[in-house]
Amino acid sequence: MADQVLVTLDGAVRDADAPLLRADDLAAVRGDGIFETVLVRDGAACVIELHLARFANSASMLDLPRPDLDAWRSVIAVALGEWGAEREGAMRLVLSRGRESGGGPTAYVSVGPVADRVAVARRDGVSVCTLDRGFSVDVVEKAPWLLLGAKTLSYATNMAALRYAQARDFDDVIFTSSEGRVLEGPRSTVLIARGRTLITPPVEHGILPGTTQQALFEVAGAHRFRCEMAALRPVDLIAADGIWLLSSVTLAARVHTLDGLVLPVPAIADELSELVDLAVGTVGVEEDAA
Repeated sequence: MADQVLVTLDGAVRDADAPLLRADDLAAVRGDGIFETVLVRDGAACVIELHLARFANSASMLDLPRPDLDAWRSVIAVALGEWGAEREGAMRLVLSRGRESGGGPTAYVSVGPVADRVAVARRDGVSVCTLDRGFSVDVVEKAPWLLLGAKTLSYATNMAALRYAQARDFDDVIFTSSEGRVLEGPRSTVLIARGRTLITPPVEHGILPGTTQQALFEVAGAHRFRCEMAALRPVDLIAADGIWLLSSVTLAARVHTLDGLVLPVPAIADELSELVDLAVGTVGVEEDAA
């Protein structure tokens, strides 16, 4: 069983330990490309159609060639077959503009083990600090070239925010806008609960549409939850009955400490975690099988 799987868009299974990118690939020298990270569970890529839709939207925002989604589905199937169904995995879909010297896009799918931090975050939750992102919520309209809402390879700022937080003994970050609106995490969507109402900030505030959040909202109504997108401030986080960071691989990480304030365990904590598991295991399954 391979520790890493690598498949290029032509369907070729490559040696994951051998070089793939050229030195002048724009993914490496400029971060000029897009990606998706997908949970692999029981031999399937969870909510893959939501990821592919977001992948295509990111490509459009970056003026990349429109992805042939059927080709990507075929490569994903090859990668899943190579990885197997016995363990979870973290799949990445990567599309860069290609080499600076020309020659077309670089495209591949990889699968590797889930990071150790994921099991800890799922089980124990996370401590979080709020950080100013330095943008207004209307910047997406004023400066579309900032590519807010696209999942690009330019993740240096997000990783710097995580290092800043971890150096201060926090596990993760919730970004706020310059006027104090809650945005998102560096690699997650923010969700709060007020009773049985689940609320997430609107994507119009320049945040990445969350695939796990979308899947959760699709199933939550049938389980007596109400779902909303609404503007939130840090005080709303403190007053909430629970806060979670939702992401494709970690799924639901409960925020147990916010800016040093220890938060009580929500009454719906176990129920919400189970509902997220249900969502990523069922949303889009019929479409994928069709």
